[in-house]
Formats: sequence, C-alpha cells, structure tokens
Amino acid sequence: MPTAIELAEQFHASLVGDGSPAFTGLAPLERAQSDQISFLSNPLYRQQASNSSAGALILSQADYDYLQANPSPQSAKRVYFVAKNPYAIFARMAQHFASQAAPVYAPGIHASAVIDPTAVVPSSCHIGPFVNIGAGVKLGERVSILGNSSIARNSSIAGDTLIYPSVSIYNGTQIGQRCIIHSGAVIGADGFGFAPDFSATTAEWVKIPQTGNVVIGDDVEIGASTTIDRGAMSDTVIGAGTKIDNQVQIAHNVIVGNCCVIAGCAAISGSTKIGNFCIIGGAANFAGHLTIADRTTVSGNTSIIRSITEPGQHFTGVYPSMLHAAWEKNAAILRGLDKIRQRLRLLDKNKNNES
Repeated sequence: MPTAIELAEQFHASLVGDGSPAFTGLAPLERAQSDQISFLSNPLYRQQASNSSAGALILSQADYDYLQANPSPQSAKRVYFVAKNPYAIFARMAQHFASQAAPVYAPGIHASAVIDPTAVVPSSCHIGPFVNIGAGVKLGERVSILGNSSIARNSSIAGDTLIYPSVSIYNGTQIGQRCIIHSGAVIGADGFGFAPDFSATTAEWVKIPQTGNVVIGDDVEIGASTTIDRGAMSDTVIGAGTKIDNQVQIAHNVIVGNCCVIAGCAAISGSTKIGNFCIIGGAANFAGHLTIADRTTVSGNTSIIRSITEPGQHFTGVYPSMLHAAWEKNAAILRGLDKIRQRLRLLDKNKNNES
C-alpha cells in the first residue's frame, strides 16, 4: 500500500501532516474510513468533509484553510493533499489504485478466435474467445481484444488499446494508442445516406455508398453501445483525448476535435465539425453541416441548429419541466404567438399612420 508521502510525490500535491500512513484506496466523504482517501472539490461539502472519517483529504488551499479554521475531532488525525486542481489529483490517484486491482489480460490467442493469416498480431496482444480478426488488420503491441469482438479487414489498432467484449469494428477503421472501447460499440457502420428518387415510374430511396473510414486518435474512450458511422467519402474523425459516453450517435463525416467530452445519448448529425475542448451534455443534439467553435459548452437536452463561431460560449435550450396542465396552457399560448405578433405589428403600423 502506498504511503502518504509516496502519493504526494507521485501526484505533485503538497502534503500536510504525517507522511507515513498507508492507504488502501479512495472512497466518498460519507463512507471513507481511516485507511482511505476522499476528496473535496465543492465548498458546499466542507462540513461533510470536516466530519468525514477519511484518513486523508484531497482539497484546494482555500478548502484546507476553511477546515483548519473550523476544526473537528477528526482534523487532528487526518492527512491533507493540497492541490490547485483537487478533482484531477483525485482522478489520477483513483487510476493508480484501480490499476492495482484491474484484471490483467495475459498475452495469447484463445483457441476459438479466428484470425486471418494476413493479419498482424504481435505476441504481446491478448485475443479473447470467439474474436474475429479480418484480412489485413494490424494490431500494435499489447492490444487486448476481449470475447466476441469483430475487427474487419484493413483496420488498424495502435498499442495498448483495450476493446471490451462484443465490439464491432468495421473495415478500414483506424484506432490510436491507449484507447478504450466499451461493449456493444459499433465503429464504422454505414452512415445514413439515401437520395430520394420519386417519380411517376419510380419510388425509391437510393443508397449512397459510404466509402470513407473512421479515424480515432490516441487516448480516446468510447462508451457502451455508442455508434460512430463511417464517412460517405471523407473520413469521420474523433480527435485525441476525447471521451464519449454510452449510447452516443456520431454520424458520417463528423469531425470531433481534441479533448472533447460528450455525455450519454447525445447525437451529432452528418458533416458537423466540433472544435477542441468542447463539452456536450447528455441528450444534446446537433443539426448537420454545422461548425462549432473551440471550448463550446452545450447543456443537456439542448438542440443546436446553427453554427457557433465564437469560442468559449455556453448554450442552453432546455425548457423547464412543469405540471402537465400548465404545460398545455403554455403550449396553447406558444401556438398563438405568430397571430399575436401579427396583431402587434398591425397595431404599431396603425399607430404610426395616426401620428
């Protein structure tokens, strides 16, 4: 078990208190015990942190000063990791402890896996049961592909990437280093492209061939049951460091920049370009062919139908919930807004004529 001083040195936090106690892991404020570490990143929880039984706290200088000025019986026994960004330090410490308990995927190929002879699979890779790897696939060192996943022809997966069970990766997909793809994800399915052909003699939606690929950068995480469509002619691109939640839909020819986060059930229509460092809330949706500036934040359930050109803005379009009867009354008013506007214009016109 790592000691307080070892953790402080490893994660570049200022240590206040005894550096010798060892810790078994992290826990929430209300459940943490004396051999565990918790964290405080919101001043609203200062009192809970003060009363916590945690043996150590990760917190900011301001929160540390407050707790020292308002001590509790637990304060004297506790170690403090003081940091400018306590939430990030917490996340890195959590990674450290989780890695100690994480399953180790030993190199080797399960007997039931089917691998085309032309595929490149280094001996350091882990290939699980019933995995199917197609012709021309290239895997980097220490790639782990767990049971029932399928990697179609001419795809490439760079080193240290982990693919959980039942992932489908279509042909030509390129995946970077240290990526994580969770179960049920589908990468590279056809984009939704159909041309209408309706006349007196024909009635058909004509399928447009989707001949582009999907290109995923390094350190990308893709959630369970998320779908990323291949491009129609150019590629769909996910930038390095981007994190995508479960059940997200990313359509063909979308470009997502570096270090974005996209929460569950969001949907991005075709050919929209998302800038770098954008934050997209759950169930937010984007019309197609838009350009979204860097560092844009979009709240959950918000619909974006126009391009955003100024960086760093925050958009929200969620209508507050209310009792159904009240909603019906407001909806009736909304339906009549156009008539009200016309009446106001007419009144304004008549007033101007009289003057």
